[in-house]
Amino acid sequence: VQLQASGGGLVQAGGSLRLSCTASVIISSINNMAWYRQAPGKQRELVATVAKGGYTNYADSVKGRFIISGDIAKNTVYLQMNSLKPEDTAVYYCNAYYSAIAGVRMYDYWGQGTLVTVSS
Repeated sequence: VQLQASGGGLVQAGGSLRLSCTASVIISSINNMAWYRQAPGKQRELVATVAKGGYTNYADSVKGRFIISGDIAKNTVYLQMNSLKPEDTAVYYCNAYYSAIAGVRMYDYWGQGTLVTVSS
């Protein structure tokens, strides 16, 4: 199973990008999808998650600027990124997983990442 992320690129500060992620085969066991990012020299961090029931969660740094959406049953997730800042520059990774207990994951899948570069 592979998650394929796309949509990254170079954009000026204040601009927008939309990331997409789909699975190579349908993974019926997952109930959450998420976007993470890793900037040069920094640890990977959570950007946003969306659960099967539609519940979303965002990192404080992107609240009000990014919107996560998707169809968990189709293993498709999007990240609309608006008002981009240079500090949003990172490789963005798509993630799909199953979790029934907070902090415990099963069936954890990751995409290869797509680079987002925001110029000032």
